[in-house]
Amino acid sequence: MQFRQQALSKLQSPEDIDLPVRFARPQGWLVLIVTLAVVIGAAVWAVNGTVSSTLDAPGILTHGQGSYILQSPVAGQVTAVLAEEGKPVAANAPVLKVRTQRGTSAVVRAIAAGRVTGMVATIGSVVTTGADVASVERIARPDDPLTATLYVPAESAASVPVGASVDLTVQSVPSQQYGVLRGHVQAVGRSTETRQRIGTYLGSSQLGEQFSQHGPPVAVLVKLDRSAHTRSGYAWSTSDGPPFAVDSMTMAGGAVHLAEQHPIDWLLP
Repeated sequence: MQFRQQALSKLQSPEDIDLPVRFARPQGWLVLIVTLAVVIGAAVWAVNGTVSSTLDAPGILTHGQGSYILQSPVAGQVTAVLAEEGKPVAANAPVLKVRTQRGTSAVVRAIAAGRVTGMVATIGSVVTTGADVASVERIARPDDPLTATLYVPAESAASVPVGASVDLTVQSVPSQQYGVLRGHVQAVGRSTETRQRIGTYLGSSQLGEQFSQHGPPVAVLVKLDRSAHTRSGYAWSTSDGPPFAVDSMTMAGGAVHLAEQHPIDWLLP
């Protein structure tokens, strides 16, 4: 009771009426000003600033015309391999010689001009009618430019715009030393690709399995940027790029730069 009476008497003292009221300390005003500045700055950035994102997808370098799997039209034993893996072949050029069960010799020929990317049959092996003996990448002219085909998950393909820039990490090129290959999206597939369709296009059922292991993807065609100042003939993130040419059917990982967005778009419906 004694402390209560002292408190009441202090409040009723006329000497306290003329004292100024302190609403906030200087430190509090400083914190308030800094907070308001941060909020205003964030609002301006949300409206005027932009944020870019990338979509990663596996892919492969090709000449854009696909491949075909050469099959033997006859059954028998391979007696000669007339084409070399990695070398070009002309249309109707001999690829294999096969001795049939009748003792006659038959020649297996290339269907279309291209480059042999895989040779399954070897001398002495026995093939049956319709057996795969080689895979050939179709090339119309020796100077046909390379392209890249990325296999994007179906749920993400709609976000890939035509013309978007792409950075390609090529498996045979150390990216830390020579950088990444530059390109732009030329076309986006309208439908998903099945494992069989990918395998037929690339001439390899194994690649068909690899690119479709997470479900049927959508193929995105990337046109590589050309450069007259590099050994490979294509533009890289470094000035010179690798001191060697890049071959088709080389695995690559692509980072597609999606359209830039204002942060406020994420909050608006």
